[in-house]
Amino acid sequence: MLLCSAVSAETVDVHAGRLIDPGSAKVLTDQRVRIVDGRIATIAPWRTGDGPAAVDWTGFTVLPGLIDLHTHLADGAIDITESDPAAPLKRSEARTILRGVVAARLELRSGFTTVRDVGVYRGLTDIALRDSINAGEVEGPRMWVAGGYITTPGGGGEIDALAPDIPLPETFRIGEVHNASEARDRARYLLDHGADFIKLIATGAVLALGSEPGALELSPEEMQAACDEAKLRGSYCIAHAHGAEGIKAAIRAGARTIEHASYLDAEGIALAKARGVWLDMDIYNGDWINDVGVKQGWPAEYLRKNIETTDVQRRGFAAAVKAGVKLTFGTDAGVYMYGLGARQFAYMVRYGMTPMQAIQAATSEAARALGKDGQVGSLAPGAYGDLVAVKGDPLTDIRVLEHVEGVIKGGQIVR
Repeated sequence: MLLCSAVSAETVDVHAGRLIDPGSAKVLTDQRVRIVDGRIATIAPWRTGDGPAAVDWTGFTVLPGLIDLHTHLADGAIDITESDPAAPLKRSEARTILRGVVAARLELRSGFTTVRDVGVYRGLTDIALRDSINAGEVEGPRMWVAGGYITTPGGGGEIDALAPDIPLPETFRIGEVHNASEARDRARYLLDHGADFIKLIATGAVLALGSEPGALELSPEEMQAACDEAKLRGSYCIAHAHGAEGIKAAIRAGARTIEHASYLDAEGIALAKARGVWLDMDIYNGDWINDVGVKQGWPAEYLRKNIETTDVQRRGFAAAVKAGVKLTFGTDAGVYMYGLGARQFAYMVRYGMTPMQAIQAATSEAARALGKDGQVGSLAPGAYGDLVAVKGDPLTDIRVLEHVEGVIKGGQIVR
């Protein structure tokens, strides 16, 4: 049980038994972490006579708050309690947002204090959720959001579960493009309406009907136009790309991170390394889909494509680790039950990372990919006061991260 005394709103002292600093790859013992006005002020050895800590985590290992760079909190890629691909169309906007509130709370309480939410079917709902969290109206992680998807008509970023003569509502087609000019316009629209970055659907998707993961959907010219517009406005693009050619086309267009990267080949690895692009590979959830998806009767097309991509993606991940490519932690939360993202750590270690590298992928390295180095996923003075506590030592048993015992976000005790 975690012992907490009353604390002021301005200062929180945490007594950490063991403290993992991913930035320096060091482990410290018996440390005082002082958080002032929501930011880390100092970290120093605990001294007798300093007075009691507000948060006594002497029996735990403490880390910076975790970061998941590939989530779908606001409306979910697929509802795990439903097998109907058209389910998002059957809920009101209000209910969609309220469901996102539940997802955000679960994600935060599982230790992920920062997330990148990488697209919604119903456009701009993620912006509303982010803003409510930032205003203190909703409990959840810090969110950086895409606002929608830049996608081809009927592509992997749209719900393609209706009869051909039934049109999708405009809010579900907010990023649909037919050419490079429209890609630029849609990127501008999303950024003007509050998106933090642009999400490209470069190739087909696993969890989309009539969309093949290996097939290129957006043209290189469309991706280039969107990325140019994002850069012009001080932002960036990320790319959903399973297929080998789509991965390389997205990298050449200027994408900062490549999501999934299932059919990553040697040329793609070399190109990502040369361009300094991060790979954000969700190597856990293939097992979830193959288990829960089968039990719940998900569409046979989904299950077939999942089998085709799961093992080859993991081999690509192992090759990327060996080659020294930059890798981050992204899980596709929303495909599986929210709150279970830490299960991916064990997969990252199984396929070539050390436990410290896996932790860095979800802290310091993810922060760099997010453009927030030293602000999140960090113990540096001035960083947000985000901490998690676990029993045991994740450097010897990475799976202890699946059971977070305590969470602090911005100096506020969450659990």
